[in-house]
Amino acid sequence: MSSPLHAVLGTPINTPPGPGQGEAVFGCGCFWGAEKGFWRLPGVFSTAVGYAGGHLENPDYGQVCSGQTGHSEVVRVVWDTNQVDFSDLLKLFWECHDPTQGDRQGNDRGSQYRSVIYVNSPELMALVEASRQAYQSLLDQAGLGSITTEVKADQHLYYAETYHQQYLAKPGSRPYCSAQPTGQRLSQFEGANFKLDPRVWEHYDWAVSHCVLRGDNSQIRLAVA
Repeated sequence: MSSPLHAVLGTPINTPPGPGQGEAVFGCGCFWGAEKGFWRLPGVFSTAVGYAGGHLENPDYGQVCSGQTGHSEVVRVVWDTNQVDFSDLLKLFWECHDPTQGDRQGNDRGSQYRSVIYVNSPELMALVEASRQAYQSLLDQAGLGSITTEVKADQHLYYAETYHQQYLAKPGSRPYCSAQPTGQRLSQFEGANFKLDPRVWEHYDWAVSHCVLRGDNSQIRLAVA
């Protein structure tokens, strides 16, 4: 059986990463808006939404929303390591939501909306920890709270129902995003190797409410300088 294709990128959404590709799982509140934020980054090969970090096998959306399964709504991201670095993805992750809110994000409340990062290698874990420390310093300077993001080694991902995949790009979708960005911008941190053109970040304005909803569905393309 072939893998379903990404509604925007046209790539398989549930195949293992291939040579020259990386994989990580992020939770930033409601997975609809989080997924769109990631698929728009140049160099991202594919994204998919699902449930991870809980104890029930093969949960469905209703079970996860009950708060009884322990899962978080997450986005699986597969990227081309020649075009985009994991540090670029971490920059988007920390900036696109408020990682201090515990079991909620904005108006969405429940453990399924908690902030999480799940990775599958010590190298990626080291970058997560370094970026977390750097972002906490920014939050401290701004008088904001402590990061509550759950960081763990690779957790089993259960793919969400088909209608949730790339939801915001589908006709008739409800324009909804619960993310509450802090407005703090992450720059260099230990081990960071940013590869994206700085102009990419001009397409994300975290000071504007529901920034992800306002952006195009297509992946960001920059004009040749």
